[in-house]
Amino acid sequence: MHAALDIFRALGDPTRLRIIHLLRAMELAVGEIAQVVGQSQPRVSRHVRILAEAGLVERRKEGNWVFLRLGKGGDVAPFLSLFDRLAPSASEALWQTADLARLTAVRADRGRAAESYFAEHAEEWDAIRSLHVAEVDVEAAMTALLGVEPIGHLLDIGTGTGRMIELFGQGARQVTALDRSPDMLRLARAKLPEGAGDKYALLLGDFAAVPLESGSVDTVVLHQVLHYAQAPELVIAEAARVAALNGRVLIADFAPHEREELRLRDQHARLGFSNDQMESWFAGAGLLMERVETLPGQELTVQLWLGRRKQAPILRQVERMSA
Repeated sequence: MHAALDIFRALGDPTRLRIIHLLRAMELAVGEIAQVVGQSQPRVSRHVRILAEAGLVERRKEGNWVFLRLGKGGDVAPFLSLFDRLAPSASEALWQTADLARLTAVRADRGRAAESYFAEHAEEWDAIRSLHVAEVDVEAAMTALLGVEPIGHLLDIGTGTGRMIELFGQGARQVTALDRSPDMLRLARAKLPEGAGDKYALLLGDFAAVPLESGSVDTVVLHQVLHYAQAPELVIAEAARVAALNGRVLIADFAPHEREELRLRDQHARLGFSNDQMESWFAGAGLLMERVETLPGQELTVQLWLGRRKQAPILRQVERMSA
């Protein structure tokens, strides 16, 4: 009874209800929530503390930022399920829609900052990455993880300068490279082999909304891309969606670190990922974690996570409607 009363008290405030609805959309930083709801960060932090004490919200510190997600406790799930069962009133529907629109604007601002950085540093990007960790070691580990199993249709999400399609494209049946920067795609095209024909498709698009059909890809690669994502779990869910049954998703990125300058200078949205965090996101996307490998570096550690889809691919709502 005590837990139930704490939860009801925590939910008995309009701002805290707005925070819950926002966190149902994606994991967010406290500052992002403050920007969306139009309140000061200290005031939002007080609301977050009440929600966290009731178990409705979990906090995760990352450098100078605090990220929030919905609580996973067994006592909390039944209360959160009420949001699916109760139809909002007209006024509630209005502020929910307005908050989600402002959230989209916040994410767009951050996306534009990252795109501006990419445009300014496109030709230097391979060199910048090599400062973090020896790329030859990362590439060798990725090649070993994928092994001799056929690559099939390869999707390189966030292809950048095209190094991954250069590395794995020859052994693939078909290659799709996705990036949201035209400058990056221009550089990636320069690395395509002569006579490539229609084997290679380079697409301009967002890694949180991959323009491919569900279950259409055999191997998905995300190489040093996920730390730019505002909602990494959504990117992983998209990678899993397009993966065929028994298809593989390979992610190479940083382990958790405290190099705050990478966020400020290089537009990193996340300062690395833990194995527990990644395993949770894989499981939520229907991926079975097969292998994890750690490549320590002098300053930053690179982690490799290899997952496999073991259930039928999830269809987008639009695909269900057109099926």
